[in-house]
Amino acid sequence: MVAPTVANDAAADLVSRLAAQDTTPWYKKPNLRFLYLVLMPTCIGVEMTSGFDSSMMNGLQAVDSWDKFFNSPRSTLLGLMSAIYSLGAIVVLPLVPWVSDHLGRRMAIVFGSVLMVIGAALQTASQNFAMFVCSRLVLGFGIPFAIVGASSLIGELSHPKERAILGSLFNSCWFIGSIVAAGITLGTFKMESNWGWRIPSLVQIVPSFLQIGFIFFLPESPRWLIAHGRGEEAYEILAKYHAEGDMDSEFVKAEYAQIERTLDLEKEVAKTSWLELVATSGMRKRLLIGSLLGLFTQWSGNGLTSYYLARILDNVGVTDNHTKNLINLALTCWGFVNATFFALTASRFNRRTVYLIGTLAILLLFTGWTVASSNYAMTSSDASSRAVIAFIFLYSPAYNVCFNALTYPYLVEVFPYHVRAKGIAVFQWFGRMAAFFNQFVNPIGLANAGWKYYISYCVWIAVELLLIYFLFPETAHKTLEELSFLYETDIQKEQVKRVEEDLGDQVEKRDDDEAGTKDA
Repeated sequence: MVAPTVANDAAADLVSRLAAQDTTPWYKKPNLRFLYLVLMPTCIGVEMTSGFDSSMMNGLQAVDSWDKFFNSPRSTLLGLMSAIYSLGAIVVLPLVPWVSDHLGRRMAIVFGSVLMVIGAALQTASQNFAMFVCSRLVLGFGIPFAIVGASSLIGELSHPKERAILGSLFNSCWFIGSIVAAGITLGTFKMESNWGWRIPSLVQIVPSFLQIGFIFFLPESPRWLIAHGRGEEAYEILAKYHAEGDMDSEFVKAEYAQIERTLDLEKEVAKTSWLELVATSGMRKRLLIGSLLGLFTQWSGNGLTSYYLARILDNVGVTDNHTKNLINLALTCWGFVNATFFALTASRFNRRTVYLIGTLAILLLFTGWTVASSNYAMTSSDASSRAVIAFIFLYSPAYNVCFNALTYPYLVEVFPYHVRAKGIAVFQWFGRMAAFFNQFVNPIGLANAGWKYYISYCVWIAVELLLIYFLFPETAHKTLEELSFLYETDIQKEQVKRVEEDLGDQVEKRDDDEAGTKDA
């Protein structure tokens, strides 16, 4: 059975239709423009920390002072140094939804950022292997709080017209941090002192400082405020940023009514525990999608180039550290360019179509990468070495068009408000588990099996393609509330009915007020 699509009911998509009628671009709206500018350092920029960490660990392997200080870690020890970051995230993820749902999306970001500042400071001051590993564990504690809070807040604050684009830019900012880290390690790799690796560690603090410094210029999620009985504040925020302060805006009235009635319905059918994610058939389908996306984003081959590019290049005859760092920097810059392009364009198309095309391209390119690597192992030819490098660069846009550009917008769309933080936490848990496995196993696999290790990825990516085709629903071009009951048709009908009644009451009240004014 092919995955379902969203019904296109005239009443159900009222807010989407009203949003589409607004032809004024966001940059001509002062309040909305300010909101999006503040979202950049506070929420969209959260992924800079992950990108910085990945690229820094890649680059440090080609920094002689780091290699000597930690006694040339390879295989298991190198895997532990990278994987402990994901282990930290895995440990705290059960607590993340509670913080995000009870203290607010903003406080979740602040809490995570403070932990990452502490972790980066400890990493900079590391005196031995154990301290370096522990510091990365603390960094891992912080990142999921910031990611879950930020990705939820982007979706819940953005105007429906730009929501998907901003969600896509969230992941593309990974490359900003990655470029900075690649550039810094390229600049410090010749330094003979330990500052050759301490400087990159110190700079890792910067994204978290930006989040802490700017977060209080950002409003709280209107959906979180409504869910906590602060509807008037939520309405003012929606009016200020989605209607430039027009408290009588028909769009804001419809949007508020849709959010309020949808949250009321969610409360009626929701449970407050993690068991909610397996309570109904629809929730189990959402849970499966979130879990699979966590695996797909880490087990599609990207973990190899993110953390172990230096070892991959060793296997195809590229052994000069300067050349490795140049390739790392060039690959990161290329990734940023194509990821940003897809972030701005991919959301215009149907989600399922983009996922299927992107995953098919990944499968074909990774197969070519594997063949070229095997050929180099047998012939040691320069042509095979260059082919591997070319496939690595071609792989980047194939991965970014789907698993980078669409992942967080899709998660926010699939999971309704009352389980959104839990759903993203599940995605993070499976993603971090997959990353931990990859980061620990990849260096062992590369060292022991060489190019043959890539075959396991080819098989798994083929499985991904089939699972996406049969399980992933279409969610494009709908508001979050229109998608809240994606699998629950009966509740969706009740939602439409309540929103229509609420809007009808508002129209009737307005007509009465106008009649009273005329009589006066």
